[in-house]
Amino acid sequence: MRSYLDIDTFSEWTNEEQNQFALSVTKGLIIDMVRKANSGHSGGPMSSADFSQILFTEYLNFDPSDPEWFNRDRFVLSAGHESALIYAILTQLGWLNIDDLQKFRQLNSRTPGHPEVEIPGVEATTGPLGQGFGMAVGMATAESMLRASVSELIDHFTYVVAGDGDFQEPVVLGAASMAGHWGLSKLIVFYDSNNAQISGKVDRSDSTNYAQVFEGFGWHVQEIDGHNHEEIREALEKAQVVDRPSLIIGKTIMAMGSATMEGDYETHGAPLPLDEIAKTKEKLGLPSEPFYLPNEVISHFQNRFNSLKEKVIDWNESVSESCKDKNFKLLWNNTVKEELDNIDLPVFERGASIATRKAFGTTLDEFAKQLPSLVGGSADLEPSNYTGNFASTYGDFSKDNRLGRNLAFGVREFPMAAAMNGIALHGGLIPFGGTFLVFADYERPALRLGAIQNCRVIHEFTHDSFWVGEDGPTHQPIEHAMALRAIPNLNVFRPADAQETTACFKMSIEQKSSPNALLLTRQGVKVLDQSMEKTIDGVSKGAYDVTNCDNPELILLATGSEVGLAMEVSQLMQDKKVRVVSMPCWEIYEKQPEDYKSLLIPKRGAMKVSIEAGITMGWDKYIGSNGLSIGLDHYGASAPGKDLAEEFGFTATKVEAKIREHLNKLL
Repeated sequence: MRSYLDIDTFSEWTNEEQNQFALSVTKGLIIDMVRKANSGHSGGPMSSADFSQILFTEYLNFDPSDPEWFNRDRFVLSAGHESALIYAILTQLGWLNIDDLQKFRQLNSRTPGHPEVEIPGVEATTGPLGQGFGMAVGMATAESMLRASVSELIDHFTYVVAGDGDFQEPVVLGAASMAGHWGLSKLIVFYDSNNAQISGKVDRSDSTNYAQVFEGFGWHVQEIDGHNHEEIREALEKAQVVDRPSLIIGKTIMAMGSATMEGDYETHGAPLPLDEIAKTKEKLGLPSEPFYLPNEVISHFQNRFNSLKEKVIDWNESVSESCKDKNFKLLWNNTVKEELDNIDLPVFERGASIATRKAFGTTLDEFAKQLPSLVGGSADLEPSNYTGNFASTYGDFSKDNRLGRNLAFGVREFPMAAAMNGIALHGGLIPFGGTFLVFADYERPALRLGAIQNCRVIHEFTHDSFWVGEDGPTHQPIEHAMALRAIPNLNVFRPADAQETTACFKMSIEQKSSPNALLLTRQGVKVLDQSMEKTIDGVSKGAYDVTNCDNPELILLATGSEVGLAMEVSQLMQDKKVRVVSMPCWEIYEKQPEDYKSLLIPKRGAMKVSIEAGITMGWDKYIGSNGLSIGLDHYGASAPGKDLAEEFGFTATKVEAKIREHLNKLL
């Protein structure tokens, strides 16, 4: 076996000798990273290293000088705890350096404990198991849609490395089912099946035959020795030409290459002992010095760079040539370049009663005509989410209709949200997905990960309160608006009427740095008697007055359907100077200048009352210690919505009575 002692003759070694030594160097970097940090995962990265190294050095297409080149193959490390592996690879690509590796898992480093999308070469923030797989399905969906609708110049693969833990998360099965149904042939997943996880052997808790399961989903499945390089190459080349998504199940050994701990599940989440590292480096032909990375290995790793650069140049020239056609350039700019022109808005009759979910559907239809990048669908709730007209107009995306813009997600809320994150991360498309607000709980892990990654995703959540009615407490969201507001960098919009709905939707499209949740009514609400210009300006500030007066005695703060209720209450309390404030988005309001906020909702001089058909927790920040919060701190009931409004005190007369009672207590 070749070792570091022979490095001077590296150019004379056989290609396989060079590959094996380069692989040993990668493993040496992995164990040194984890050991220096005294934290992280050693065993998994060593078992996945064979496949990943071959993929990057022989098959993956990318621009060596630009990690963001649009037509690059995407690589997603769904087993995000194996981050030391991708960091070792990115260092050999030249996108990270040894100093980065030495700061593994340290504050402000470019090598955090799990991969983060801000790092050059990292396509998605992973770590919560299963979500990388789900996001990769979204990326492959975006590639397929864009290839069909924009240009065949968009033509690349999405590769995934996933582990046993990923496959035990149900989101993987839901996302895989979608991928098989859609026939995403450019999606290739390597399952690093090493039969080891934190608590012991995998077969303690899982005996699933994933080959049969994925074949049932419509995938092409291969089972190989995950350390046999020829089998890896053969499997990759088959996967690249089949007309289905591909699963390569690699039977591997945890901590492969270690001296005495191969197969030991205790290497999963810990550094190797110092004596084991010394023996392992000797076995691998490495010197004892930490972070050994000779120039010869770097050159070997980068041996395709010249040919990759030529491919990039050719592709860029083809794009430039195609853009000479004005229609193509317009489409390219609207999708790949993400350039948005002024968007025409629908018009709603003031005073008309329109459910905000219906207003969303009307707005979606209008926006979709102008934005070819707008794609999405519903979790089997098209009639309820008002996405059915979009679906019938643009057709379902499928293996037989790549031009379809509607994604029939089925009852798969979590996979839907994860895939939408992947579509957004891929670029070129703006995804939306609809379901009931109460089912936001199913999506929550993906909502959070989308917020962490600044994904521009539009989540339509209808049936936003007890007004759901007869379906009862299981379907009536009570705590959900506040739970969503607790997620940093998630804009939670609860529009008061049809015009606010359009403004919130428009704002969600135009900003690019956060996901957006639109909480919409089942029941009709009156369109406010104000101009669309005032509505757009108000929504852009997160909160604004819809009825104003100087030096108010009472300020009624409301969202959604309760804005109209607050306006009714103000009419009943004409003996008081009342200002009604619509607060469609707390997150945007909090970013406004202090002088605007103190003018709209002064801390002193007026009693504040919040009115929202959900839990009252959280409103104290706006109403203060003497304020009153009118809400619902208990579950709902099965009955018509109007009966529940009477029962729960959400009528103008009952709200007025509560406010007057509270005022009397203060006096």
